[in-house]
Amino acid sequence: MHIYVNGRNIEITDAIKAYVKEKFGKVANHYDQIQGIEVVLSVIKNPSASGKHVAEVNCKMSTGAPIRCEEAAESMYESIDLLADKLDRQVKKFKDKSLGSDKSSIRTEAQEEETEE
Repeated sequence: MHIYVNGRNIEITDAIKAYVKEKFGKVANHYDQIQGIEVVLSVIKNPSASGKHVAEVNCKMSTGAPIRCEEAAESMYESIDLLADKLDRQVKKFKDKSLGSDKSSIRTEAQEEETEE
């Protein structure tokens, strides 16, 4: 699994790259079907804009559609933290859906128990 870090209107330093790999490496440990994570960090140069530091992620899964998230904040590290938390929640949700898809529901199980009695 690879973590790619790109930048728009910002120079990606080694410290930012290491921070991104640390945060998103933890997300990758939750689910083994992740093929790659592409992180795009950008800065909005408009002085009247709020949340000038934007972080986007595309998480490619081996099964199903990719997961895409975006967060904006006042500092780049804050936007990376928010994005890592958001991606972590979405990956866990995706994993629960894919592992728990046995196509049964509570209604059908309850009806089967009533007919057996």
